[in-house]
Order: sequence, then C-alpha cells, then structure tokens
Amino acid sequence: MSKDATSGDGMDSKARAKSRPGFFSDRRGSTAMEFAMLAIPFALLVFAILESCISFAGQEVMANVTDDVARQLRTGQLQKTNVTEASVKQLICSRLEIMVAKNCPGLLVDLREYSSFADAAAAGFRIDGDHIVLTQDGGDETPTISPGLAESINMLRVFYKWPVMTDLLAKMQNFTDGTTLHFASVTWQNEPFDDN
Repeated sequence: MSKDATSGDGMDSKARAKSRPGFFSDRRGSTAMEFAMLAIPFALLVFAILESCISFAGQEVMANVTDDVARQLRTGQLQKTNVTEASVKQLICSRLEIMVAKNCPGLLVDLREYSSFADAAAAGFRIDGDHIVLTQDGGDETPTISPGLAESINMLRVFYKWPVMTDLLAKMQNFTDGTTLHFASVTWQNEPFDDN
C-alpha cells in the first residue's frame, strides 16, 4: 500500500488528522462541563439561603412562644403552685415543634424570681464547648424553674440548640456539635393576681 493511500471517504490519514479538532479546541460538551462546575456552588448557595431563612423563622417563633408563656405567668394564668420544669418545657416545646424536632432536643429553660430589675439585668450566660452555662455576678448557676408570686420580678430565658446543615464555612455554628444558639428572654413584674 502506498503512503498516499486514502480511506473510503477520499481523505488520506494526514488530512483526516488535520480535520479533527484538538483536545483543547474541542467544544463538544462544554455546556455540560460549565453546568457541572456551577450547579454545585449554586445549589449550596440556595440551600444556605433557605436554611438561614428557616433558622430566622425558628428564632422568631421561639421569641413569640417565650413572650406568650411570660404573659401567662405575668397575669397569673400559670402560677407558682402548678409550674414545674416539665410543664414549662412541654408548654414551650409543644409550640416549637412546628419548627424543631420532636421533644425539642437541646431545649434549655430558666425561669426565676429576682429581687430587682438590676439583678435580672446582671444575669448572663456563656457557651462552654457544647454547653450553655448560666451566670450571675460572675458565678455559674444551675437552670431552674422557680417563678415568683404576685408583683414579683421574674425572668424567663429560653435557649435552643438549632442544627446547622449547610454551613460549610462554620460561620453560623456556635457549638462544636454543628448547632447554633437560638435565645429568647423576657423580664417582667407580675400583676397583683391572687396567689393560690
């Protein structure tokens, strides 16, 4: 066979090689490649925006629930004699379950009486690893449910560890277990209701 032999299409092997595009100049499949490179970051961005919106809505629901429970305590609908840790947590959790997991894992509630608004303002908290530590005047306190009687000053604090799923840069997370803190607080003076 001679060097200038041609195939059935009338082109010799050198001409066929020149007519084929090179690897870097071949444009077939470029749209699929561009989609693959952009789809994943775009999807992550969309999910991060959605999660931020849902987290914000959860925080607002928790703030509203905390205000409502505080109003019931302030007006005497819930009184010291029938308020326990389990009952307050259940009251809050039953209204939060629209946004959070069943039985509200990560829910911490603190309700206590203070002698003055200044003492209530001095109450704080800090995050220690994966735990919320309540503080008062530089010392640590144990969460308690101890509302006061009529005309007493009270504060209700509600903490919830909200799970974060799409926070790739760990900017939303407060805890090492991949959750962020939702917090609501209300301070009030009880109305002069009749103590039972």
